[in-house]
Amino acid sequence: MNDSSWGAPPQAGQAGQAGHAGQAGYWGTTARGPVQGAAPAGPAYDAPEAQQTRPMPIVPDVPAYGGDQDDDRGAARLSGPLFREQPPRARPYDTSQARPSEAAQQNPEPMHDSPQPAHPPQKKSAGRDLGAAIGVAVGLGVVIVASLFVVKAVFVGVVAVAVVVGLWELTKRLEERKGIKAPLVPLALGGAAMVVAGYARGAEGAWTAMALTSLAVLVWRMTEPPEGYLKDVTAGVFAAFYVPFLATFVAMMLTADDGPWRVLTFLLLTVVSDTGAYAVGWRFGTHKLAPRISPGKTREGLLGAVSFAMVAGALCMQFLIDDGTWWQGLLLGLAVAATATLGDLGESMIKRDLGIKDMGTLLPGHGGIMDRLDSLLPTAPVVWLLMVLFVGSG
Repeated sequence: MNDSSWGAPPQAGQAGQAGHAGQAGYWGTTARGPVQGAAPAGPAYDAPEAQQTRPMPIVPDVPAYGGDQDDDRGAARLSGPLFREQPPRARPYDTSQARPSEAAQQNPEPMHDSPQPAHPPQKKSAGRDLGAAIGVAVGLGVVIVASLFVVKAVFVGVVAVAVVVGLWELTKRLEERKGIKAPLVPLALGGAAMVVAGYARGAEGAWTAMALTSLAVLVWRMTEPPEGYLKDVTAGVFAAFYVPFLATFVAMMLTADDGPWRVLTFLLLTVVSDTGAYAVGWRFGTHKLAPRISPGKTREGLLGAVSFAMVAGALCMQFLIDDGTWWQGLLLGLAVAATATLGDLGESMIKRDLGIKDMGTLLPGHGGIMDRLDSLLPTAPVVWLLMVLFVGSG
């Protein structure tokens, strides 16, 4: 374009192109384009002012809510921040169709007069079905007491069955969680024989059966490939010592003249210790005893276990054991509380290593047999030894 064209007044067609070029962003645009036969441009398009004309920013044609129904001629409506003559019409928003995140943005703050849901204070939970736990405990107590005072051999059989089931639970969990295959057959046979040998031959018979059971584990595992042999036999020997050998001391307690009362004292003190720890710890426990091993145990619970066990020990030694005195019962109760707590922590360590909560599901409200033997097994040799020291082995 030459310089003379800047001062010439535009023609009709040129005016339409210059003044009605809506798609280029100039004023005067209509939706239907330039009108033919329009009058020449007015003073607004004179040459001196036309030179100062600058293109306006492009404003998109956004139809108002409702589309063409609001405009019979189909003309586009201009909207946006450049047009402030009338407040923009708010588009209705259906909150019932909105997603939760969008609804929260529409109403970021709740109404002051709207009722807020109340959160009732949470009560302390025991973590188990107490009704089932109490029922199972009473049933086991009846079976144990009946067999203990009727025929001693029957009680020995009950201990042997508990040992075999406990070995099955322990070896099963080891295989499931760690891939350790401790031989169950020699463990079960040797464990039952160990309990019987302890009752019949005392400590000598128990140690002999323990040695033979360990040897049977070593030989039995040789029938399989050598991979994992060391860890399998190590776990087998550990299981033989942990479950049947410690349980043998219960059978050895039974051999005394007042054997049933000694066993009953051992059972009562262990149960009372666990009950005292649970009751006091659940009600007053605030300081963790061993949070990395068992977060539920507290120092207050340990004090409850010691207090309950010492009182029960004094009463049992004074009234149940021949030639026993109350002060011996205090020492016995203290020892039982300590060993029962350590036994519980020991099995908790095993279960944490295995990544499980209970060793089994045989006893509703308790878990498995091993979950009930955890505090009894390490307590048995301590009670047997103290009974021998206090009142003899007869």
